Amino acid sequence: MKSIVKTGLGVVLALCLASCGNSDKKKDEDGIRLNDYGTPGTEKVEKKSSAKAEVDMSNKGVGPIKSVSISSNIDTEMAKTGSEVFSKMCTACHKMDKKFVGPSLGGVTERRSPEWIMNMILSPEKMIKEDPIAKQLMVESNMAMMADQGLNEEEARAILEYFREHYKAN
Repeated sequence: MKSIVKTGLGVVLALCLASCGNSDKKKDEDGIRLNDYGTPGTEKVEKKSSAKAEVDMSNKGVGPIKSVSISSNIDTEMAKTGSEVFSKMCTACHKMDKKFVGPSLGGVTERRSPEWIMNMILSPEKMIKEDPIAKQLMVESNMAMMADQGLNEEEARAILEYFREHYKAN
């Protein structure tokens, strides 16, 4: 009787382990598992490397923003608007001074180009699918994918100005 129970348990265990396999799922070139739509899934996967997302000011990202004109002076009215939009739309996942659900945004203007920042705000799904830095940031954020907040270019530009003002103040 004991051998029948042991054999039965062995078969059940083997079936459970076999059903957990997910080898038919596609991965992108960075090892991030993709869902049926070709965008990153929510499952945790092994990182390609343990390196942090690199600083690359030449990377403009992927999206509608090809060029941003930036003055050396901060537009305080625009930054105030950006602070309001950021507080309303972004603080559930982002903090300026520490990693939260998403990465810390303090000093982001020293790590990313203005175009990259605005493209990430405006087209997060496309950026995560096609931009290597955005992919790495998602991996570092435990596969939490940034939600598209439906912001327009003016709002994204105001948030960028807020980031610029915040960095200069600190």
